[in-house]
Amino acid sequence: MTSSAADGGSTMTALVANHDWEATPLGPISKWPPHLRGVVDALLSNPAPGALLLGPSGLLIYNQGYAAICGNKHPAALGRTLEETWPEVWEFNRAVLAAGLAGRHQVFKGACFALERDGVLRDSWFDLFYGPVPDARGKIVGVLATVIEITDRVEAEQLYREQQTELDLVRKRLEAMSRASFDLTYRMSPDWSQMRQLEGRGFLRDTSDPSQVWVDDYIPEDERTRVHEAIARAIRDKAVFCLEHRVKRLDGSEGWTLSRAVPMLDGDGEISEWVGAASDISVRKANEERLKQADQRKDEFLAMLAHELRNPLAPVRTAADLLQTGRLQAPDVQRTSAVIGRQVSHMTGLIDDLLDVSRVTRGLVQIEIEPLQVTDLVLDAVEQATPLIQARNHRLRLELAPEEMPISGDRKRLVQVLSNLLNNAAKYTPPGGEIAVRTGVSYGWANIEVRDNGIGMSAELGERAFDLFVQGERTPDRATGGLGLGLPLVKSLVQLHGGTVHCVSEGVGKGSCFTVCLPCHRACASEPSAPARAALPDKPLHILIVDDNADAAEMMGELLQLSGHRTSVELGAHAALERGRRELPEAYLIDIGLPEMDGYAVARALRAQPATADALLVALTGYGQDNDRAQALAAGFDAHLIKPVEIAPLMDALARGRLNSRSAA
Repeated sequence: MTSSAADGGSTMTALVANHDWEATPLGPISKWPPHLRGVVDALLSNPAPGALLLGPSGLLIYNQGYAAICGNKHPAALGRTLEETWPEVWEFNRAVLAAGLAGRHQVFKGACFALERDGVLRDSWFDLFYGPVPDARGKIVGVLATVIEITDRVEAEQLYREQQTELDLVRKRLEAMSRASFDLTYRMSPDWSQMRQLEGRGFLRDTSDPSQVWVDDYIPEDERTRVHEAIARAIRDKAVFCLEHRVKRLDGSEGWTLSRAVPMLDGDGEISEWVGAASDISVRKANEERLKQADQRKDEFLAMLAHELRNPLAPVRTAADLLQTGRLQAPDVQRTSAVIGRQVSHMTGLIDDLLDVSRVTRGLVQIEIEPLQVTDLVLDAVEQATPLIQARNHRLRLELAPEEMPISGDRKRLVQVLSNLLNNAAKYTPPGGEIAVRTGVSYGWANIEVRDNGIGMSAELGERAFDLFVQGERTPDRATGGLGLGLPLVKSLVQLHGGTVHCVSEGVGKGSCFTVCLPCHRACASEPSAPARAALPDKPLHILIVDDNADAAEMMGELLQLSGHRTSVELGAHAALERGRRELPEAYLIDIGLPEMDGYAVARALRAQPATADALLVALTGYGQDNDRAQALAAGFDAHLIKPVEIAPLMDALARGRLNSRSAA
């Protein structure tokens, strides 16, 4: 098997290569025709679960994804027939094989089978795609199956339906209980104008006092019309009220509730009061929204992938038909062959993008570290992007820092990052636009900025720009092309180099700016000098990070370690003060919102201790008003940074150290 196959699934490649194929109708691999080897290589390189079914018995060759579906049937299933491997569904597979060998493409969505997997017979659901596989002469010799398991999704949907049924039962029980007791979650007057009682889990805002506007107290303004209309219908029809809607929660945030209320009728059939309950369904609604968005992105990506692959296939098919006529002269054959070559190269690029993202996200990419200069990387990337920039008549401006910017990294991958950003700028900027590349150094970090005056991004798209398969608005002509893989790959590759990347856009039609930050060698000479002060030693600092969010503290520690500092972490204020007396760090990063005592109190305590009075104190907080900064400085902090903390201001604060205006005491 080839190396490209190994990239997609080295374990299966080895198993296929070492399997005793002489005992099968295929014979040894050395005698396999080139066409079969090519199909098997492509199968093994594909991250999607797939299997090649050869002959009417369906002799199995499969990839790593399909091996996971096989469970304990793997690796024995390799080289065996479908009937031997999956006897419980052989009748289905036999019909599918027969149709595939007859040249039919087949799709089965949500197919359910009772399969023996890991020794247990259980229902499993799949989306199945079958396509015929011809040999070099065009004869159908097998079927290529793509097998997407959706068991988890189906079971989650079943669980959701069961929960809905259970909720209906709860409503009915509540109605029965209401006839026996008034001591329930809440009571309302017949016209819902007053809330008379509220008990229970207490996730909603307090409305226990009678109020003519109690409903509006905890329902967001844009939901009130819908809720009031549902209430009016329930009152008019004397029917059970049941509605999912947004609410204001005790902590001030918005959530979702399932509100239910049952009318209590008097002897004349009129409503005497209502009794009801409210359940917090915020988590469920959030999960539903995530599933909906993920499913939508999956569908959009599959449709986009099909479009992008069909486009180059069309001229390839036409060229093949022309060649089959046998009437083309030599120059015509050359032109037709060139068309096929260009389109195959385009398809190869698309597939390489898919494999690249797959390898990076699974940690299979090895980067080759060598000393590099940022300017050289930028010029190499510009050279790659120049044809597209010129084709779209853009003006390219380079503002490269005069000083050296030495970094360590993989030249090929970092040029790939920058050329991707430049190509995006060229594609998403109308013809005749402007693109600028600017480089600089800031406190040990090399910054590379790619700015354009193109179509820009909405705030919502900007937040998801680096998510997999995300793109801007897609037009039917797909003029800009692509699969939405470039920016996720950029982010992953930059992170592999210990750097960061972020994007900024003022909105649609206002251009975009992407900034890559990479750690310089410590020899980088262009760091701004610090102002005169009682300076910290010109050496890496020992920094104590004080934050009750363990993940945030650990990530901040790793970031500072990349810049050469030594870090410690404490999650509590008292432990931090004790550690400070013991280890005497030169600097502290302190979260203001600590549970035991707030960050202001910690700063005052550190300033009061002679051993820690001269330490550099940096406040980390989500509050960014002027009075918040003044309060931090008054408490003894030297700097006040707003979360999420950006790299440059943090390095600036550490470089500047103690403020000139603060005494050593």
